[in-house]
Amino acid sequence: MNTREFTPYVWIFGGLLAVLFGAANAYLGLRVGMTVSASIPAAVVSMAILRGLLRRQNILENNMVQTIASAGESLAAGVIFTLPAFLILGFSLTVWKAFVLSLLGGTLGVLALIPYRRHLIEESPELPYPEGTACAEVLEAGEEGGQRARFVWKGLIAGGIFRFLVAPLGMLVSPVGTWIQGIPTYVALDLSPALGGVGYILGRRIALLLAAGGWLGWGVFLPLYARWHGISLEGPGDAYRVWSEVIRYIGAGAVLAGGVWSFLKSITSLIRARFWETSGSGDLPLPWVLTGFGGLFLLLWMVAGLPWIGVLLALVFGFLFVGVSARITGMVGSSSNPVSGMTIATLLLVSLLFVKLGWTGAPGMVAALTVGAVVCMAAAVAGDTAQDLKTGQRVGATPYRQQLGELYGVLVAALVMGGVVLLLHRAYGIGSRELSAPQATLMALVVKGTFSGSLPWGLLIAGIFTAIVVEMLGVPSLPVAVGLYLPLELSLPILVGSLFHRGENTEGSGILYASGLVAGDALAGLTAAGLVVAGIQGSLPFSFPSWMAVLLWLGVLAWHLRG
Repeated sequence: MNTREFTPYVWIFGGLLAVLFGAANAYLGLRVGMTVSASIPAAVVSMAILRGLLRRQNILENNMVQTIASAGESLAAGVIFTLPAFLILGFSLTVWKAFVLSLLGGTLGVLALIPYRRHLIEESPELPYPEGTACAEVLEAGEEGGQRARFVWKGLIAGGIFRFLVAPLGMLVSPVGTWIQGIPTYVALDLSPALGGVGYILGRRIALLLAAGGWLGWGVFLPLYARWHGISLEGPGDAYRVWSEVIRYIGAGAVLAGGVWSFLKSITSLIRARFWETSGSGDLPLPWVLTGFGGLFLLLWMVAGLPWIGVLLALVFGFLFVGVSARITGMVGSSSNPVSGMTIATLLLVSLLFVKLGWTGAPGMVAALTVGAVVCMAAAVAGDTAQDLKTGQRVGATPYRQQLGELYGVLVAALVMGGVVLLLHRAYGIGSRELSAPQATLMALVVKGTFSGSLPWGLLIAGIFTAIVVEMLGVPSLPVAVGLYLPLELSLPILVGSLFHRGENTEGSGILYASGLVAGDALAGLTAAGLVVAGIQGSLPFSFPSWMAVLLWLGVLAWHLRG
């Protein structure tokens, strides 16, 4: 191996950052159903360590560290979107099972992208790959990137301290909200530094669409449904009940339609990809890729326990949606990648097929969830891998070495993902208000409803038509659909965070500070969860009023997001 790209420092720091950002994204995703790309902050932290502390002037070494780290972050998205659904439905989820599915799904994402790479990365100039391009610019900035790492650390500290003041110390109350009697509905704001950082990263346009979808659900659909059905809305509890039993299914239909719409817009490009031809020069050899697919088939059958048709479906859907995912991230970035829509489509089709084949009850549901989990992880990892390969193309990295680095990042992250999910479940309970796991809950509802025949198709169809109408208005339906599905208290702070965005380049100090806020908030939340599990908990005998909590939260966001 070329020591310029693979060194002991790469294995050590890349693995550590894969675990760090993977755990942070797992916590964030279980809270809000969204994750953010870690490529840029990982590149900056890598440069601070390798260039700043160790005085190593090697851009390819830095690139490989962020490649490995971002693999762990992207795997976390696939994990928390699907594996908690096993727990929500009352099925067993062990650390070993989580490791096996994470490793196999992530490996599928890396291998299946290889035949697409030449077309998507080298032959498609219309795909800017925003995170990948920005990450390359950070790496090329050299010493400047290392110096600006202080913004990541400031965000880590500020986000972590604020989270601890909320829980476990209980000095700050979150969320804060008010009941609007005239509509009626409940408007709340989750005072989360991570959500504010996510809003800044996504930008005003996407944040506005998310908030619009949230208001459509809570300010329009919820009160209208209650009025038509004679339901009395007297307070937040009534509103949350209607949202949980009704609005969430409408949102699920909209997310499904948005994901399918994105796929249809990408299908012609996938055909042009000519994935049946030999991949571009510098990739892992095609015989290795085919051997890897054969190994995945055997492992999914013998270790994961899938029937052969389930294995075949996992590989086919995985290969298909890997291409879709990589193309979509090239247009809109990893944070807006509709992995959930692809997974819902997979779960619906697989569940309906299993029911037709007579595979009902718990075994059929477990098999369907397993297929969905593998496909979801493959699509999530592929989208981020495509960004990394674009970065590598810009800085002169070797594709096959990056692909090996991605596989290593998947392995390292897979070792800890199951433990993180089970730790958070023991501390807060997945599906609770503190850890709502919106995407995993949605996956569980789709599988359970399909197998039991109780899926509220009317509500799902209403959501599908909502997404179609939004698209007909010339507005991207997927962000609106995600906002419609999430509680309003989660989309509003994302909107607030986006308002601090002044249109700076993606690699500016604001994006670094925002990434630090996300990681600091999430890591503090994980630490608090560990204290709860260990029986070390409690709160201070006083707390600040809500208005002070809001001002402090805004101050944390304004500290460097405007700078």
